[in-house]
Amino acid sequence: MKAKKEVIFAEGFCLKKIFWVFLFGCVFGCVFEMITHFLQHGEWVSRRGLIYGPLNPVYGIGAVLFTLLTKQKNIILIFISGALLGGSFEYICSLIQEYIFGTVSWDYSHKFLNIGGRTSLFYMVCWGILSVIFVKLIYPPFSNWIEKFPVKFGNILTLILLALVVLDCTISILACHRHDERRHNEEPSNQFEVFLDKTYPDERLAKIFENAKEAN
Repeated sequence: MKAKKEVIFAEGFCLKKIFWVFLFGCVFGCVFEMITHFLQHGEWVSRRGLIYGPLNPVYGIGAVLFTLLTKQKNIILIFISGALLGGSFEYICSLIQEYIFGTVSWDYSHKFLNIGGRTSLFYMVCWGILSVIFVKLIYPPFSNWIEKFPVKFGNILTLILLALVVLDCTISILACHRHDERRHNEEPSNQFEVFLDKTYPDERLAKIFENAKEAN
């Protein structure tokens, strides 16, 4: 009689594992940007990408993209692939943010070999370095740690956190979109937009998204 196979939470490369990698990247990116800004300028500023919690989805999705490289053994190929993935994604994020919300959170137009001010050679190199660190040093132990979660506990916790992140993303997108409408003197068209105006006024959003500037 065959022994019953042990069920492992988020085994291999699955949606649950991807979510936890995304969450890790979100938190890491927010803390990383706050620390680097403090080291450069001597002040603490918000580097959140969402209204609630220390989350920066740009880094979260970047971490998910880097998991595509975890089967690669050659460090140079990981670096090059990570630089191209990170730079391309950074460019796309900046483009989408400007198109939808009328703001930009970074402008590299003064940097050497920049691409439309949305990314640059320097930051692509940074993405490449981060990809190597993530693939070789962070992902293996992080993946093993996640897989040790009790299955029932892991499933419940994942569902709760997923619901909170989706809610956070939704309210952040709607609040920022409404902020762009206010800048164009558009009055609220329903009670929900009135709620957004009262709960997430320009002053509050400016404190949360300190590096978001109106696009030219």
